[in-house]
Amino acid sequence: MDRFRRLDLARHSMSELENDTVDEYLRGNLNRRQFVARASVLGMSGGLVAFLAACGDDDSTTTTTKAGATTTTKEGATTTAGATTTAAAKPGGTIKIGAPAPSASIDPVKVGDLGGLIVLYQVGDYLTFSGSDLVLRPGIAEKWEPTGAKDGKEWTFTIRQGVKFHDGSPLTPDDVAATFDRLADPASKSNALSVFKGVLTKGNVKASGQNVVFTLDAPNGNFPYLVSTDNYNAIIVKKDYAGDFETKPIGTGPWKLEKYTPKQGASFVRNPDYWGTKPTFDRAEFTYYADEAALVLGLQSGAIDIAHAVSIAGGKPLAGGYSPNLISSTAHRQMHMRVDQDPFKDKRTRQAIALTLNRPEIIKGLFDGKADLGNDSPFAPAYPSTDKSVAQRAQDLAKAKSLLAAAGQEKGFDIQLNAIKAQEVPDYATLVQNAVKPLGINVKTVVQDAGEFYGDAVFGKSPWLDATMGIVDYGHRGVPNVFLGAPLLSDGTWNSAHFKSSTYDGLVKDYFSALDVASQKSVAKKIQDLLLDETPIVFAYFFNYTSWSKKDVTGYGITGMGQIDLTKAKKG
Repeated sequence: MDRFRRLDLARHSMSELENDTVDEYLRGNLNRRQFVARASVLGMSGGLVAFLAACGDDDSTTTTTKAGATTTTKEGATTTAGATTTAAAKPGGTIKIGAPAPSASIDPVKVGDLGGLIVLYQVGDYLTFSGSDLVLRPGIAEKWEPTGAKDGKEWTFTIRQGVKFHDGSPLTPDDVAATFDRLADPASKSNALSVFKGVLTKGNVKASGQNVVFTLDAPNGNFPYLVSTDNYNAIIVKKDYAGDFETKPIGTGPWKLEKYTPKQGASFVRNPDYWGTKPTFDRAEFTYYADEAALVLGLQSGAIDIAHAVSIAGGKPLAGGYSPNLISSTAHRQMHMRVDQDPFKDKRTRQAIALTLNRPEIIKGLFDGKADLGNDSPFAPAYPSTDKSVAQRAQDLAKAKSLLAAAGQEKGFDIQLNAIKAQEVPDYATLVQNAVKPLGINVKTVVQDAGEFYGDAVFGKSPWLDATMGIVDYGHRGVPNVFLGAPLLSDGTWNSAHFKSSTYDGLVKDYFSALDVASQKSVAKKIQDLLLDETPIVFAYFFNYTSWSKKDVTGYGITGMGQIDLTKAKKG
């Protein structure tokens, strides 16, 4: 039977949404990577996706994920699981990793920093795994699909059987339902409310046989990403979890937490009963470093095997003698300007600030060119729904001066810029400080470690959320939903710019409910244009993510969110 006959037969069994995605791919509106990403959201089977993708003309290769599932990705791309090897690794021994320290206690419900999410990834599992190639893969959920009216308001996930918690008890759909009910409960003060506010309400997650059914507040075409590794709080814990994770760190992941010492380190032992790919090493030891320079020195001294989460610039001393693990991502920095406070009440002032930045030079200087230009909206070039016809904002000092004068601030002003101490952010803050000097704007930079910068992460108790001007780090997401919601919606939990626009809120609602790429892209253009005009936040770049290791260390993976997968790591 020829390929086109098989394609026709396959399409008879597909839903309207699935057929629309195939049409977009065959018309050339989606490349293979984008098609596979969209198909994975809709829960299309891996075999069907592979066959349909083969109707295109991209070269591809197969990579194995943390959970042991396989997927087709663009040749040469590193996926969520990072580089893998077909050589048999010798079991046993210890792998040593240097990483940033968690800034607060380790609680899956409330963790909101890189150090904390790294720990969660070792001991816990997610419903789905989100790759740097924007493709979803099965995790605790074997499959998922929109059900009910199939408009994206109801999603059903089939839960994998035979999964055990670290205490030996079986994972059940009730545990999954309780996990997400807890995260969606405002009383829990969950960090995941940044994802679920306006999307999922407590009480609307139900276990049904071997399935878990989510009934959403409104249709959401990208919902499966919101319960993936992109939502780092969403590891599955027992239904009776009582907030005591540091003393009872029970998950279903490939590693068991043996010991955790705040600000110093953590050790893990191999979980022999893990349902997926079991770790090669018996132990994993993490040492926490206060800054990137110390982390780099830790690798150079031989104290650690892997230096995790090193910026491109920070890793330059390692070039040649050590091996980089680099992946593309939608990770970025957001520089907010509070629209409710002077001097940023007038949008022309905010536009002027954005026009001072030489973005290509920033990318060259901070990332050696290994980043994508940002255009002052969350729509990274990698997203299929990004409308690339929207003109890129470029440096224009003459226009910036004119706008500042029109706003009545031709003499400039003094302002404090609060920035988190993370990778290249302090250097970026200095570049901003220098960029605005020709406008007569004097910036005082205040760089703070994560604990001080985030504070309680609520308005009134957080330098991040309260500062008139600030720079914060955001990890990779496979879809832009969180970036569109938490920092920019009028009631967004991370709205550091204090931006309020009913027009914007309505457009985001339309984007969330769109189930096909063409519909998403038409709304995306309107959002991109609106944010370029309002400029509450500057998105200057979306950067690649990097870790470094000794040359004999291979097989470990990293994610754009910042997690590190050690299941296939080996030495020698």
